[in-house]
Amino acid sequence: MKRKKLIGGLTLMAAVIMLSVGMVYQNREAYKSIDKVSVRQFKIENMAASTNMIVKEKQEVKEKTSIPETVEINMEVSKASMLREEVYQGMTLEEVANQLNKSLKNDIAGKGMVIASKSIELGVDPFVATAIILHETGCGQNHCSNIARTCYNFGGQKGSGCGAYQRYGSVDEGLEGMISNLYRNYYSKGLTTVETIGPRYAESTTWVSMINSYVNKVKSA
Repeated sequence: MKRKKLIGGLTLMAAVIMLSVGMVYQNREAYKSIDKVSVRQFKIENMAASTNMIVKEKQEVKEKTSIPETVEINMEVSKASMLREEVYQGMTLEEVANQLNKSLKNDIAGKGMVIASKSIELGVDPFVATAIILHETGCGQNHCSNIARTCYNFGGQKGSGCGAYQRYGSVDEGLEGMISNLYRNYYSKGLTTVETIGPRYAESTTWVSMINSYVNKVKSA
């Protein structure tokens, strides 16, 4: 009888021990599971927070470094203004040359840039220079004069090499020589208008009105 009680007690004790061990094991696994979930959640939350901080920092940097649209437009306008160099009455050198070319034909067709460049360089009115060239050589009519075609003398310049007139080696050289002569003998002496140039340039009393007429034609062509 005592033996049965002893066996029963031992069996009960073993059962209690096994139950306790099982509970401890379950609690341990539960803690592990909780720890894994917590760590994983912590990492996810930290990653999300870091991402938000990076995005926010990038946005702040972009806002600080971005150039307002109005500033960009003004910069483009300023750049365009710098590239546009006006040389005569609001026109660029190319625009002046193109305007002159509308009235140039025969032997001096397309020579607007030659006339414009030399005139602007010396401070001579390119339209007055062109008007004198057209009037003195007849290039504005059916054909240029013989002296212009054979000696490249535009403007009736006195000199040598072509009878009593100056001879040049090419059309460009002749045009530049004429403008240089206009500067040297007139503009540099303060004679800068058609009215002040006329009495010294030609004996004709109609020269001034003829040149002014050509100036107006060239400007309005």
